[in-house]
Amino acid sequence: MDSFSGKLAAVTGGGSGMGRELVRQLAAQGCSVATCDWHADTVAETAALAQADAPHGVRVTSHVCDVSDEAHVLRFRDELLEQHGRDHVDLVFSNAGHGGAGSFVNDSRQDWERTFATDWWGVYYCARAFLPLLIASGDGVLVNTSSVNGFWAALGPGLPNTAYATAKFAVKGFTEALIEDLRSNAPQVRVAVVMPGHVGTNILANSFRAHGPAPEDMSDAQLEERIPAEARAKLAQAGLLAEDASAGELRQFLIRMSNEFRDKAPVTAAQAATIILDGVRAGAWRILVGQDAEMIDAAVRAKPEAAYDYAELFSGIRQAPAAGTPEG
Repeated sequence: MDSFSGKLAAVTGGGSGMGRELVRQLAAQGCSVATCDWHADTVAETAALAQADAPHGVRVTSHVCDVSDEAHVLRFRDELLEQHGRDHVDLVFSNAGHGGAGSFVNDSRQDWERTFATDWWGVYYCARAFLPLLIASGDGVLVNTSSVNGFWAALGPGLPNTAYATAKFAVKGFTEALIEDLRSNAPQVRVAVVMPGHVGTNILANSFRAHGPAPEDMSDAQLEERIPAEARAKLAQAGLLAEDASAGELRQFLIRMSNEFRDKAPVTAAQAATIILDGVRAGAWRILVGQDAEMIDAAVRAKPEAAYDYAELFSGIRQAPAAGTPEG
């Protein structure tokens, strides 16, 4: 695909982060876009920003959709076709995702399955809904966002990430399995998997909202549940939190952590979107985003049995990647 001009793309998770930047850059390059998110106000803002910078003839529409619900995905597809007056779609970016329920042992089943449903079933439902439209385009591209946690299922010592990593492994495997399936049965479509490392997005804030209120709206009891005594002790030992931290200090810690994850990332959301679109245009099927993703990928490939022996895995590397949900 030499150019996105004149194409029509669907982008999930377009309310912020990489999704917003994909919409803006696609539209600026002459591609009409339908984007969805479960936050109506943020996705509408994305559409307005993208439309303002788009050349004449490009249309950007916003839609409310929870990708973990197939009925929502099908409604998004139907709205897209109606509002853009098309009978096909050229590009689909399954980008929506959030974290949460890192522990299969300690976190609630409801929260675990909520994360898994968004991060895996959302990708699956979009592939089911949009594949016929990509085939109809004659030159379609399906782009699924996995993560560094799609090949390394942890965040580091004491930081399990089971729901998110399980879903992202599934996205990676599904996408790779589609390579031969599409080659054999739908050669009009190709597929790519995106594996970002730490990208500056609002994924931590969005993950809080996916499982309940944002930190600024949490009750004291909810804050203590979010950061239990054992976790507070570890944070205090690391000098990140006072030993006798109040509920207000816990609240400010969560807000600060979310903001710093976004603002101090080595790769901005705009830079990540550029890497993704360059990869799609070049025909890549595997798109790593960020030096941390490249480093962890290389380390795990070189020493797979040491993947969870962190000192061994990162031996010879000056600094292991900072912990934190690595995708946005």
